[in-house]
Amino acid sequence: MDNNLVIVIIVAVILAAAALWFTSYRRSNQLRARFGPEYQRTVEGVEGSTRKAEAELAERQRRVEALSIRPLNRDEHDRFVAEWRQVQADFVDSPDDAIGRADDLLGRVMSTRGYPVNDFERAAADLSVDHPVVVQHYRTAHEIALRQGRGDTDTEALRKAMIHYRELFDELVEELPPEPAGDDRRETEAKDGQPFILAPDERKQATKTKRQPKETIG
Repeated sequence: MDNNLVIVIIVAVILAAAALWFTSYRRSNQLRARFGPEYQRTVEGVEGSTRKAEAELAERQRRVEALSIRPLNRDEHDRFVAEWRQVQADFVDSPDDAIGRADDLLGRVMSTRGYPVNDFERAAADLSVDHPVVVQHYRTAHEIALRQGRGDTDTEALRKAMIHYRELFDELVEELPPEPAGDDRRETEAKDGQPFILAPDERKQATKTKRQPKETIG
């Protein structure tokens, strides 16, 4: 074989290998940037296989891109914020009931925005595409809610669950469509400028309406 041809073939193979490596490297960096801590969690979940983890994360992206995810409109936003405030207030007197309602409320917020919520693991995976940091708050709170259903929690654990739920709630409801021109309504603040602590001596500020616990998603 002609030496020049051999050199051309070798160079072509090297360039092809370099292009493949660069493509893989760029894809890995894009997924790390997109998913943040969720990237490493997924790698650990597939026994340390980066290739399998990246394939799973890429599949999540494709799946979510096919969904019709949208922000809440202003009426939905205000309604959910009002309901969250009531759940928060009711926690003081009835933490068990409030946790079930908080879990249900987050499921309805997600569903309204376009996320399928029939299966918790699928819902959390889909959520991680656009909300890779707060999705862990959702997983932690949901796990506590499941333990609460088995009678395996105390009030402090439930208080922590509410804090985790709030982190996710705030992120999901803060994305509003633009104000219509000439609309002088002011956006309702989700936090009222106050931290959520639920200290023992805190007193309920809203009239309590007794509701039965609702089944959590998952």
